[in-house]
Amino acid sequence: MASLWNRIVRALELFTIGLFALLVVNVLWGVVSRYVPGIRPSDFTEELAVHLLVWVSLFGAALTYREYGHLGVDYFVAKLDPAAQRVVAVVIELAVLLFAGFALGHGGWRLVADTLAANQLTPVLQWKIGYLYAAVPLSGACFCAFALEHLLKLEPAGAHTPVKDV
Repeated sequence: MASLWNRIVRALELFTIGLFALLVVNVLWGVVSRYVPGIRPSDFTEELAVHLLVWVSLFGAALTYREYGHLGVDYFVAKLDPAAQRVVAVVIELAVLLFAGFALGHGGWRLVADTLAANQLTPVLQWKIGYLYAAVPLSGACFCAFALEHLLKLEPAGAHTPVKDV
């Protein structure tokens, strides 16, 4: 099961890397097409860059969260005894799970459904905006999965739970 999970996470990493590479190429083409004489300026690069940046940011944030890479107040938690550290870790993971599930998951699906129902299109590319907004609930699902992974990795009560230094 762990091997399957690691392959899924690796696929998400490669997907995010691919989106970032596409973002870089897209922005470079926008610059080249705008400033090189004889080339007609591209009209889609700015719009595509905005949407790619949103997707890269949301999935990158989820992957960073999985690796405990976000800022925290580890100094104060490290001053607590191990049992209290575990309680704090559980509360933090449950808060992330609740927020990601409700705001990103539920709210994101409502956003996607409402914009698809309204048949909203992007101005230049004429893509359905609802599909572009799908990054919100999908990243929320990733955050929830990673929060559950963190909870499962916590040691049982009474065992020492070290706080990761940043």
